[in-house]
Amino acid sequence: MKTKKPLLILLVAAFGAFLGTFNETFLNIALTPIMQDFGVGVSTVQWLTTAYMLGAAIMIPVASFLYRKFATKPLFLFTTSLLIIGSLVCAFAPSFEVMLTGRIIQSLGTGMLTPIGMNMVLSVVPKEKMGAYMGLMGAATTLGPSLSIIVAGILLNFSSWHILFFVFAFLMFILFVMGAIIIGKDEKLENPHLDILSVIFISLALVGILYGISTLFSGNIIVAITAIIIGLIALTIFVKRQKKLEMPLINFKPLKSKEFKIGLALNLIAMFILLSMNVIMPLFIQSAMGVSSLEASLTLFPSIVASCLLAPIAGKIYDKHGGKFIVPLGYVLVFVFILILALTINVKSLILIALLYIPAVGSMSLIIGPSQSFALGSLSREENPHGVTLVTAGFQIAGCLGTSIFTGIYSLVMNMKINSGFEVYKATEFAFIVTMFFAFTIALIGFIIALKIRKIQNKAVSYDTKIETIMKKDVYTVNESDNLLTALSLITEKHISGVPVVNKKGTLTGFISDGDIMRYLSKAHPLFVNAYSLTLLGAENNFDEKLKDLMNIKVKDIAKKKVLTIDINTNLEDVCRILESKHLKKAPVMKDGKMIGVINRSNITKYAINTYLSLAK
Repeated sequence: MKTKKPLLILLVAAFGAFLGTFNETFLNIALTPIMQDFGVGVSTVQWLTTAYMLGAAIMIPVASFLYRKFATKPLFLFTTSLLIIGSLVCAFAPSFEVMLTGRIIQSLGTGMLTPIGMNMVLSVVPKEKMGAYMGLMGAATTLGPSLSIIVAGILLNFSSWHILFFVFAFLMFILFVMGAIIIGKDEKLENPHLDILSVIFISLALVGILYGISTLFSGNIIVAITAIIIGLIALTIFVKRQKKLEMPLINFKPLKSKEFKIGLALNLIAMFILLSMNVIMPLFIQSAMGVSSLEASLTLFPSIVASCLLAPIAGKIYDKHGGKFIVPLGYVLVFVFILILALTINVKSLILIALLYIPAVGSMSLIIGPSQSFALGSLSREENPHGVTLVTAGFQIAGCLGTSIFTGIYSLVMNMKINSGFEVYKATEFAFIVTMFFAFTIALIGFIIALKIRKIQNKAVSYDTKIETIMKKDVYTVNESDNLLTALSLITEKHISGVPVVNKKGTLTGFISDGDIMRYLSKAHPLFVNAYSLTLLGAENNFDEKLKDLMNIKVKDIAKKKVLTIDINTNLEDVCRILESKHLKKAPVMKDGKMIGVINRSNITKYAINTYLSLAK
């Protein structure tokens, strides 16, 4: 995609991801008044949520085809238009059937919105900043379902449920305008073929499995098991068919990457817990403590703020150190504080719940963005759309499964205890504790898997030591208090193009090149021709005294303060891309915050030639 402003593309994509997940739970708090207005029961009204999530899940793999087939800008505008139209149909719906139709139209747009947005970001994001970008995308997807309940609760205090759809339509219109202004043209498009049978089989698979599990705990067990079996059979046929097709609907090639599989698993486990906790917690608080929906949502609001603040920080940490520390730490915080929450829930204090929920759920930001970056960062640009399809489809499936299983366990245990003679509040409390222990177990599994990131990164560092072995270790430097003559003399004497600038402690503070000096002096003095002519400065007695004054200027006054550095663990491919994209000849190499060498293009060229010659023998 042609764009000079990746941050603007990120803004559009993140806002789209926020609205997509925002709409998934935006309606939940309004289900009771909708039931009253249309005269339908719980089993009927829940299809406004179930059908929505199923429709979105089915459209995600189709979005991968559409993204490769059509230009991004018109596709994005078409997607947002579906959400606007669906919202207006729901807002003016005279019957439940019409409202369900509008909700399904919305789901078609939602299923395409997030994967299109992620592909847009991946097409412009520098690989060394992927963690930060994915962290912001993760913050948007985390914030959406959490904040929607609070916004809906506030709006319903002033108006009917119709206002929810009008507000959402307005927000989508803003996104439509942003996309029309910011998104550029695609550089190239493919010509994939849409296999209709694949769409049918994946639809049967998702509907069968998700519907079966959602009804397993509270519906007809025979019907639920039959639906799950049909879904699994359809899924098996779908997967086998994809392997035979030249242009599959879902390309499973990313799953050949060990890093992608681990990152995907960690991301799905986190989303499985997060979306489920955001349903169980307000449900328990309202039923056990007798507070309103809005009060319950506000109790959980601090965790939302924590998630948003942590997400970009986690992304930057990932960019610098990878995921070997931050992802396991995230899971440790999750399962420890979920356990504490379960063991102290009998206190029934909203303040205590709010404080414990911050690390229990806010720590998901340490997992979601970094694990997505770890997964997608292992893929090539060509594989990214397929990887995004698997990640976003997994997001929807994890949400459906998690919510169904968590609420199923909660309801099953609570009803069993009530039938055994327990008081309702005691049965509710016991059901919550059992559900939290289930969440604790899932988070513990996630932690064990996360430890594999450390092993993979350590192996990668020990194997890929090329940057350390080919970089220049005897680094020439100049002190920031030296003058330009000292810097230029070193540059010409050592036949180098530039040197790092350090302070008295030896800490890197900048970089100065012969080009920097030439540009500065050429503006300041007309006699200046090039850097090497100044080597005669000491020998020319009649040289302009003013030029001597210029050469006494301190290095720190014109040196570049913002220095692009390379971490010692960066692989050689990324080093090449960074130097090329930034138009640099060389860059300092850092280890634990200290400069240990300089890597330049000639180092890489010599290494490439030697490697080729050794392979040719």
